[in-house]
Amino acid sequence: MAEPRHITIVGAGLAGALLATLLAQRGWSVDVYEKRGDPRVQGYAGGRSINLALAERGRHALRMAGGDDEVMAHAVMMRGRMVHFLDGRTDLQRYGKDDSEVIWSVHRGELNLSLLDIAEKAGARLHFHRGLASVDFGHHNAVFRDDRDGSLHDVAFGSLVGADGAGSALRAAMMRERDLGERTEFLGHSYKELEIPPGTDGGFSIEANALHIWPRGRYMCIALPNDEQTFTVTLFLPNEGDPSFATVTNGAQARALFERDFADAVPLIPDLERDFEQNPTGLLATLYLDTWHIDDRAVLLGDAAHAMVPFHGQGMNCAFEDCVALADQLERHADRAAAFAAFQQDRLPNARAIQQMALENYLEMRDRVDDDDYLLQRALERELAQRHPDRFVPRYAMVTFRRLPYATAFERGQLQRRLLVELTRGHVSLDTLDWDAVDAAVREQLPPLEADA
Repeated sequence: MAEPRHITIVGAGLAGALLATLLAQRGWSVDVYEKRGDPRVQGYAGGRSINLALAERGRHALRMAGGDDEVMAHAVMMRGRMVHFLDGRTDLQRYGKDDSEVIWSVHRGELNLSLLDIAEKAGARLHFHRGLASVDFGHHNAVFRDDRDGSLHDVAFGSLVGADGAGSALRAAMMRERDLGERTEFLGHSYKELEIPPGTDGGFSIEANALHIWPRGRYMCIALPNDEQTFTVTLFLPNEGDPSFATVTNGAQARALFERDFADAVPLIPDLERDFEQNPTGLLATLYLDTWHIDDRAVLLGDAAHAMVPFHGQGMNCAFEDCVALADQLERHADRAAAFAAFQQDRLPNARAIQQMALENYLEMRDRVDDDDYLLQRALERELAQRHPDRFVPRYAMVTFRRLPYATAFERGQLQRRLLVELTRGHVSLDTLDWDAVDAAVREQLPPLEADA
């Protein structure tokens, strides 16, 4: 059998590479198996690239792994949402109080390459072209298949960690051994990626330091900046209805939709028809599991355990937080079954909370950011955050700029949202509010928030 402090990770994507680094730095012997080839040799193969929004939770994990500086060298700051209204107006809605509270656009491929280098330098062993084919949990044996020649390779393991994404092969193997309570809920909406190239001067064509959003009720477009002065544009549409991916099926129909509903974006996307027809349509779903581990033999994290829709930009940040939590539990508990159970107990409620908040954020982004009631509530939210910084922290800030448990942010956010609705009811401006009554309501309903863990 493998040595006592040896662990086998399935998947060398973002979470797998980060976890390998954190464990190797703590003296673990780590082997990582990845079904694809080494992207540092053959180039990064895209496909799921919805640009990633790096926030404080993710940066904390990168700092622990010693990778924050390298990653941030390629990141582009986003101060807020630049809302593009149907009539051509734009409005920057800041995420935080100032430039100390921003998020960062990072390229999935570049980030993965950096994390693989960091993992290898930490001492992790990376095995490419090794896709998980089967697991014999009784004999602690995994079989990996080489996609180049079909050859099979037996690997003895003490514990397997599934960091192999929403379509996890390890999760499928675990399901054959035990019911994990798996449920997948599809959103009924899908996405298509397009690209805004650099401007004629080689720089960004539109404001670089923002997440651009074209909200149109049942659907929307967003654009995130890349460090090569391009933007990755993502069109989100329902699967059925009009418009939808059932009615917009080719480049000409996509152009007609854009000319009608996203007119200011049309000149920015010269290859709109080609991008629409050549790029795959991506599905959006939420994966729920009741159980993330099988005693000490296997455990899941990140998208393999709790895939979520991308509308809070927290999928990667949550997965990175998982990596830190699992590494900590493995250090705390000599018994791996106890470590995996403690990890699940800590992280599952938080995963459920951010999954729900991601779903809610889709409705907010596509349908509310240009709504008068919403804008008034946002204005009051900013004012209360200044007047009561220890009691009123906007939910977005709790999730994005702090490391409070997601479950705490979700519960507190519900309470604060009810308070905002109550305080703005019947008002069209903050000027008519009774500020003594407002302050009293905040002090009465919102106890001071605890500091981050």
